Amino acid sequence: MTERDASRQEAARLELDRGSADPYAAAIQATRMPIAITDVRIEDHPIVFANDAFIQLSGYSRDEVIGRNCRFLQGPETDRAEVARIAAAIAAHESVTAEILNYRKDGSTFWNALYISPVFDAAGGVSHFFGSQLDVTARNRAAQELRDANAALACAKETAEAQVADRTRELEIALDQKTQLLHELDHRVKNNLQLISSLIQLQSRRISDPAVQATMKAMLGRVSAIATVHRSLLQVDGAAAFDVAAFVRAIAADLVEAAGREDVELAFDLSPVTAPAANAAPIALIVHELVDNAVRHGLARRPGRISLGLLPHEQGHRLEVSDDGVGMAPDARSGFGLGLVDLLARQLAARVERPATEAGHVVAVTLPGPDRSHRKGD
Repeated sequence: MTERDASRQEAARLELDRGSADPYAAAIQATRMPIAITDVRIEDHPIVFANDAFIQLSGYSRDEVIGRNCRFLQGPETDRAEVARIAAAIAAHESVTAEILNYRKDGSTFWNALYISPVFDAAGGVSHFFGSQLDVTARNRAAQELRDANAALACAKETAEAQVADRTRELEIALDQKTQLLHELDHRVKNNLQLISSLIQLQSRRISDPAVQATMKAMLGRVSAIATVHRSLLQVDGAAAFDVAAFVRAIAADLVEAAGREDVELAFDLSPVTAPAANAAPIALIVHELVDNAVRHGLARRPGRISLGLLPHEQGHRLEVSDDGVGMAPDARSGFGLGLVDLLARQLAARVERPATEAGHVVAVTLPGPDRSHRKGD
């Protein structure tokens, strides 16, 4: 090992040590889904965290994993074009999903269903990448077996009925396995979101500083918004797109109810709009931040109305959130919430406007049309 490699691995180990006391890291460590986290601030993006499930999947020891780039899982038959596509998404600081052939330490292969997403720091820059893996070898093998069996069925007409009956039974088993897998993934995601919410609530109870408590409460609201996204998407099997209007209505209603603001009226003027499922979380968080700001700042300690519009626009659709309150204070206009809106809008190639009004406050977000309503790299 060169001096530079040793220095890089030591830096990665220090990063892991810093996270060892974090309850979130402990939760990720305990989950059965393989997870690895890399640090973009260290040369070659080494792994700085790998849970036990990842160690078990790869066959390497933790010392052999920490401090290395994830490419050590690649081998001779790994699709180089798919590797290049993943690398391009990471370089662009975008989320990416892929299925790729990886190699364990003992040389055996497995098909890895990857989901990689950037982790943003408080300044809006990418500090880490979060990667989850799922061994889908059995699923792919079953799919290949199904294709082979169908080819044999075409060549053996005399046994067609028996073979069709056999394949029907196999398909029923495969469908049952797929359903069980979806339920398991659903259960894991909901459990993880609930765990994160519980940890935030537990931590906030131990904090006496009102400002920090408010920050923790805001973070809890964002987790709830993402949970709403997850719940809504799972209601449609295989959804590749989502109903933006339904999201806007659900998230706004949940937020006002959670705030206990019976004196706040919601008014909707929502046109039917669909967007790629990959954009669901950013759009949901934008709606959450705008409605939350209206409740906490525009209508603080006074009744009023929050109006939400989603109307056609020459460049796509215009999402507008307004209130009839006292307006936004200067410090609220430059706060983290609206800064997050600007960051998420850039990811969506959307435009944010804050038109001047005589009373209340208005924020409009122009979402690009279907031909441009995806993030770079999707």
